[in-house]
Amino acid sequence: MSVEVKIGISDSPRELTIQSADSSDDVYAAIETALGGKSALLALTDEKGARFVVPVTKIAYVEVGKSESRKVGFGAA
Repeated sequence: MSVEVKIGISDSPRELTIQSADSSDDVYAAIETALGGKSALLALTDEKGARFVVPVTKIAYVEVGKSESRKVGFGAA
């Protein structure tokens, strides 16, 4: 299962999109901790192990998609 996380960065025309192997609850908890003022940085890890660190002061919005398994092949809809 993977969770798609989209982070809007202020002063940037593009958003950061991460496919995280963590559950949506774990990702949401990390975001809530960072935005709650307990941390100056939001750190997330994608499915391949790459780490992304965003300063909390630059976050415009965060969208967390629901957990769902990827479908592969011609019959995937």
